Amino acid sequence: MAEIKASFFIECDELLESLQDGLQLMDDGEADSETVNVVFRAVHSIKGGAGAFGLDDLVKFAHRFETAMDDVRSDKLEATHDVLKLFFQCGDILADLVREARDDSPHDPSSTAQVLNEIDALLGSSAEEEAEEEVEFQPMTLSLDLPGIDADPTPASEPSYTIVFEPENELYNLGNEPLFLLRALRELGDMIVTCETVSLPDLDQLSVETGTMVWTIQLTTSEGEGAIKEVFDFVDGICRLEITENTPPTAYLLPDIDLAPELPPLPMPPAAENLSLEAPSAAAENTFLPPQLPEAQPSPSGPPPATYSKPKQAAPAPVNKPAPKTSGGATTPRATVRVDLHRIDRLVNLVGEIVINQAMLTQSVEEAGLPPNSTVRTGLEEFLQLTRDIQESVMMIRAQPVKSLFQRMSRIVRESSADIGKDVRLKTEGENTEVDKTVIERLADPLTHMIRNAVDHGLESNAEREASGKSATGNVHLTAMHRSGRVVIEVSDDGAGINREKVHQIAVEKGLVPPDLQLTDTEIDNLLFLPGFSTAKEVSNLSGRGVGMDVVRSAIQALGGRISITSERGKGTTFSISLPLTLAVLDGMIISVAKETLVVPLNSILETLTLTPSDLLEFGPETHVVNIRNTFVPLLDLGAELGYREPLSDYSGTVVLLIMQEDGSRAAVVVDAIEDQRQVVIKGLQDSYGRVPGIAAATILGDGKIALILDPVDLITQSSGRTRPSSNLEKIAG
Repeated sequence: MAEIKASFFIECDELLESLQDGLQLMDDGEADSETVNVVFRAVHSIKGGAGAFGLDDLVKFAHRFETAMDDVRSDKLEATHDVLKLFFQCGDILADLVREARDDSPHDPSSTAQVLNEIDALLGSSAEEEAEEEVEFQPMTLSLDLPGIDADPTPASEPSYTIVFEPENELYNLGNEPLFLLRALRELGDMIVTCETVSLPDLDQLSVETGTMVWTIQLTTSEGEGAIKEVFDFVDGICRLEITENTPPTAYLLPDIDLAPELPPLPMPPAAENLSLEAPSAAAENTFLPPQLPEAQPSPSGPPPATYSKPKQAAPAPVNKPAPKTSGGATTPRATVRVDLHRIDRLVNLVGEIVINQAMLTQSVEEAGLPPNSTVRTGLEEFLQLTRDIQESVMMIRAQPVKSLFQRMSRIVRESSADIGKDVRLKTEGENTEVDKTVIERLADPLTHMIRNAVDHGLESNAEREASGKSATGNVHLTAMHRSGRVVIEVSDDGAGINREKVHQIAVEKGLVPPDLQLTDTEIDNLLFLPGFSTAKEVSNLSGRGVGMDVVRSAIQALGGRISITSERGKGTTFSISLPLTLAVLDGMIISVAKETLVVPLNSILETLTLTPSDLLEFGPETHVVNIRNTFVPLLDLGAELGYREPLSDYSGTVVLLIMQEDGSRAAVVVDAIEDQRQVVIKGLQDSYGRVPGIAAATILGDGKIALILDPVDLITQSSGRTRPSSNLEKIAG
């Protein structure tokens, strides 16, 4: 039962995701009737599943939300911006109730009371409007021109339906119970149920996960076929469902004459012995039944258990909802399998060990001096390709779209803007960009800080925006994209931009920088990441305590990522986060510096080149620059920056790696030699050693030695830039 309940909560996450998507489309004005139906079905399905597990609080709230959505679906309620704002809030509360039910947390009724009151007020107003617009019904008579009969046709009873319900195996595997569906049908009207047990196996062969029974239901209801389909909404696609409306016999009223002397006895219809008619009421005494009635439909399992047999109907067509189309145009959705995350983690670790063993085999073959065309080398190259294919496939299993993370940020924007009284709209792009699941989980907190910062500090108040000629509603953009083997997430706003004079003044007042220090715009922007820095004048629920952007940078650096800022006064600010696609394996370049072996991520290297004397230019007493295609790039000595040795006296003939930073700036990093290019397995150092500047992680090489994986951008940011030996400095000073 616990596994079935866990599956229900996983499905709830998917339904809540489709709910948020539908509401967003409705708010953007891009929705159609099917979008409204998707939102309605999501709420209805959550309510149905919650009822099966006795989650009363969830059922109660979902029912009220569902009623409001039904009014929108039937055009009784217009989905205005204010109504959708309430629906977004309902979706957030529905997600909270699902989480409380999953964690067995107690529910506080006061957390939903206000929203429920607003829904009731909304439904009350729509009901009043509906009553005002109600039009009095005017009956219209039809003349059938029947000889000797002047009468109006009237229905003999309420509409009746024949329902064939056959569950598939998946219905039972997902924890659904046909008994609850039959109980829900009973609420619609009178019904007679027949269970066909012809396919039922012997008791010793019976399986609880296999569907073997079929139910035939005769239902009399005035609710209509739509209400019947709603009962089976939660199991749509995992059962065979046939709904056929039965055509009742029509009664004709006769003129008030005495027919007994003239009319012969009425002929009995075929199979009349199977009909059991109730005694006619006083109102139906003067009725005439047509001479020929259709044959009664026999039940597959024998005589019908009903007191009234329905007329025989043509074979009904199955009633199925069209399956959603995939990107390839197929009408059948792809089958999916839910796998425990620990199993995937174990698979990732095993792939990492395969990569290490493959590197060791390569090292052994090279040391053995085998020729390139040997059978061993050919087989090793094939093994290398297979290893890479396996690694990429495993990484794709762990990869997930950032859509769920972006939807969480939508709620942050709504709650933050409501707290400070600003109108803010979140626009997202690249929601289907995939990244490692671990990255998504650990990115939630820093991204929340950035979104709140954009709402609180980035955007002006409504009045200030209107005064500056902007729309009163501020915009926050959240985008994700793949770029150069990494995933880039940007948070931007169309606010006032960074007031750099104010930022510099606050930094001086707090003692974070010396008063006489001259800073560039980029350096001033980076002051926002200093611990204890805050531009808020008052402490609020969102900001003002000096804890925020420094935590963001630390969290992103712990993921092997980096963050940068671009801002234009009066137009807005953009925070850009660059992250690795995976935290398990990367392509790296093996280099040596001062007899130490290091790894540089391949996606950070633009090109490699060898320096000539004409390429080098002295810049000040300690540094050099390199002329690369008429562009001057700072030169960094990696051995000196890491403390392995003193700067070289001559850099002619040395090998440099041209590194590109996120802001577009470049640097030439001097190394002693390039050894190889291969995949390496990432081994984190944070837990044991904390964060080491310029070092991202470590790896195990083919010879069994440990090599550090560099973070080139962080290394460049933290570098001293010294490329002149101390002896030269002493000569200059003398």
